[in-house]
Amino acid sequence: MTTTLESSQPRLMDQVRATIRLRGMSYRTEQSYADWIKKFILFHDKRHPREMGADEIRAYLTHLVMERNVAPSTQNQALHALLFLYKQVLEIELPHLGALPPAKKQPRLPVVFTRAEAHAILAHLRDEKWLMASLLYGAGLRLRECLRLRVKDLDFERNIITVREGKGAKDRVTMLPQPLKEPLRLHLVNVQEAHRADLTDGFGTVKLPFALAQKYPAAASEWKWQFVFPAPKRSRDPRTNQWHRHHLNESVLQRAVKLALKQAGIHKQGSCHTFRHSFATHLLEAGYDIRTVQELLGHADVKTTMIYTHVLNRGGVAVRSPLD
Repeated sequence: MTTTLESSQPRLMDQVRATIRLRGMSYRTEQSYADWIKKFILFHDKRHPREMGADEIRAYLTHLVMERNVAPSTQNQALHALLFLYKQVLEIELPHLGALPPAKKQPRLPVVFTRAEAHAILAHLRDEKWLMASLLYGAGLRLRECLRLRVKDLDFERNIITVREGKGAKDRVTMLPQPLKEPLRLHLVNVQEAHRADLTDGFGTVKLPFALAQKYPAAASEWKWQFVFPAPKRSRDPRTNQWHRHHLNESVLQRAVKLALKQAGIHKQGSCHTFRHSFATHLLEAGYDIRTVQELLGHADVKTTMIYTHVLNRGGVAVRSPLD
């Protein structure tokens, strides 16, 4: 008898979420994986995944590419979710799954702002939006890395920022730009006042990494663990139902940068991440070693960093044209 989704979904999805949380994976990943698993089951007429295997996964991925025309990154995301379902949740080895090649991204040159463009965009931003965008450009942070900064990650004495669990769950250190030190200090004064008010109201906690939250539950209310860019309102954690002061939503800066681009009259297809591309390119233009730039960006392979050598303002690899 075929097992249908109606009889198995609650138990199966509970297993998926429990396995994800046991491994300390993010809530965003939990939402994404659960969504792909549900779509996979629905695509195959609500059959239980135990009754399916590599052939059904292959058919679904082919559907995504041929009929949905999804991007390679989207196809890979679906594949990773299904691999997680079978290997980690159901503990089923699929011997033929190795024949599935992951989708390959076509290499594209990153969009880069000139120095004048970067400063023109920053000039149209205010308050914490200006501070965040300045950190993306001045320290090479990803947007999510910037939003996840905690007070303890800023070292004003040594002029460094420690990025915790960046892409690939790696820590790294980058510079704290001198022009941002005083604005950041003033910003933190206001953040600390809001934190004290939260404590007075019986709140004032922040979500901590899982292992730390278990070992030091009182740390959640300590000032050093608070987010540098907190949200304007408290929110309820969907996993624990506890009220916390989370960090700002990504869309806050994304919308602000999009508007600033328009106001500055810049017609490039730029975004928050373009500041990071510009950080790397401008450092290389200034003559800094590519290995140094690689460490600041947190790239595992220098080949990833080398993409910026192709957008340097040097013509054909610094070769002068005969017409010049």
